[in-house]
Amino acid sequence: MSATRRFVNHPGAKEAPAAALVYTPEENHNPALRGLPLAIASNIISRSDFLLRYFWRNAKFDQPKYLPGIGKALRRAQPNVIPLGDGPSAQTMLELGPELGTPQPADLVGRFHSVADYHELYRSGAATPLQVAETLLPLIRRDIEPQSKYAVAWLQTNVDEVLAAAKASTERWAAGAPLGLLDGVPFGVKDDCDVKGFVSTMGLRIDKSLPYFNTPATETCWPALKLQEAGGIMMGKMNQHEAGMDTTGLNITTGTATNWANPSYYPGGSSSGGASAVSGGIVPIAIGTDAGGSIRIPPAFCGVYGLKPTYNRTCIRQSAVSVIGPASSTVADLTIAYRIMAQPDPEDPVRSRFGLSTPPSAAANGGKKYLGICRPWLEQSDPDVLQAFDQAVKHLTSAGLGYELVDIQLPYIRENEIAHGGVCLTEAAEDAKERAGRASNWLQYLNYANRITAGVGAQTTAGDYISYSQMRHVVMQHMAFLFDKYPGLLIVTPTTPMAGWPIDPRDLKYGLNDGNKSIRNIMYVWLANATGCPAVTCPAGYVKPARGEGNLPIGLMATGEWGAEEQLLAFARDVEAYLDKSYPGGRQRPAQWADVLSMARAGRAAPKGEAAGTEME
Repeated sequence: MSATRRFVNHPGAKEAPAAALVYTPEENHNPALRGLPLAIASNIISRSDFLLRYFWRNAKFDQPKYLPGIGKALRRAQPNVIPLGDGPSAQTMLELGPELGTPQPADLVGRFHSVADYHELYRSGAATPLQVAETLLPLIRRDIEPQSKYAVAWLQTNVDEVLAAAKASTERWAAGAPLGLLDGVPFGVKDDCDVKGFVSTMGLRIDKSLPYFNTPATETCWPALKLQEAGGIMMGKMNQHEAGMDTTGLNITTGTATNWANPSYYPGGSSSGGASAVSGGIVPIAIGTDAGGSIRIPPAFCGVYGLKPTYNRTCIRQSAVSVIGPASSTVADLTIAYRIMAQPDPEDPVRSRFGLSTPPSAAANGGKKYLGICRPWLEQSDPDVLQAFDQAVKHLTSAGLGYELVDIQLPYIRENEIAHGGVCLTEAAEDAKERAGRASNWLQYLNYANRITAGVGAQTTAGDYISYSQMRHVVMQHMAFLFDKYPGLLIVTPTTPMAGWPIDPRDLKYGLNDGNKSIRNIMYVWLANATGCPAVTCPAGYVKPARGEGNLPIGLMATGEWGAEEQLLAFARDVEAYLDKSYPGGRQRPAQWADVLSMARAGRAAPKGEAAGTEME
């Protein structure tokens, strides 16, 4: 066990058997269905248990239980490791120091507006939180015509509540008594996170015949609540891939949020609206969820930052894999959002036990900072992704930052990928049944693609689900072994093995079900979800697109030990410095990025329609 951290529910350090460490990539053989053929196939497949069972087996969801010896492994239903503090302490949050409130240089290439910029805007009196809110509302509202091109990233907003919060913040600033760095800063919340007074529609087609869609949340989820208490203005609920069941962000019901880096590509999912709004300049912070990379894949595709916290750190969800975390335009903003939302809940018997994540000491491990590389796994990435990854890692290990590369192995990579997909789909199916009141026609409330996805997930047996939990225990023990062998280890990979996911126009009316590409897209992100470890994604380079305008961002991801969020944020700062100062051309800001602060300074609301959000320097 790590010499610098104490834990509850630690799995114990144990290296996996040698046979488990042999990685043999395999091709998937799931048919891709799109357009009208998808709609026809969905109506047939979703009504046939035989066909659903066939596709479940074809995806090899039954394979983990046949691994030699896996049936003897401990059954680990949740990756619920709790990192403890160093002893009794009244401190519930690390200080938001001056470095977090200092705006980036004005002449920085590819500069995004940050929390510090909003803070300086209000401090100087150049604009008020109320003026910012009045500027943003025409950009995000779905109930006005013509809609702004940015509105598709949003689903719901309560105008009266937004204006009331902005007015209260404006009054605090006028009195010289702001609550802190976040006072008056706008943010959004993914629509599968509860916010008091809103129905969490999850990007679904709203059917008022179901009680679910007539039952607003009575409480706000902890992360959003803490940001509101710090003075942040919750602008509204954000679009997502329907029910969080895939990683493109495609939504044929509510519209597909735009990837502003290159609108010919999907924004990633399922936290698509948040990544889109952050990359488009609409808000500096968005709250999302992550069960299979959903707070990492969309930021990676859109060229911003995302942090998946330790399991149960910020909120306890009805899931063995899902967490709530922030996406942001800068690492400083990611740090601010994380520190505020990660405050322990004193009334929660689990979350109240979490100790603070603390920044790593420069003297720790003799100054060494280990980066773990599993090369056979990495080599499954597309060549352009691997080239950008290698370039970034080469810089980190040669720039005098203390990083040292070590070769590592991971157990049952292919089988764990399958097991994690099985867990996600099983949970998605159960959630869909619950929303539909356990009606026999529960699949009909989903879109065409998700009827197949959830129907396949519903085929998971209790025995198979148990085998997935045993796979989890084996990989968690091996991760603990690696963290003991290399203290402070960060396992580095691309966030996703592909440089974006191009939009096929045939997908936009009926949808897309491409199991092969979906599984490939979670090739690296599953590790943090299955084990409960934290992970961060950072833009680390760009590649030329196959279509459309705008280079495609490449995400660099690091996965750390339970409780290592601050270490990951320190790593992200190093990657950010590389992109800003050493990468050829620096950071690339989307061509249609919205300069909200300039519009607010001008004291006018943003224009509607296609003219909205044009850069104003």
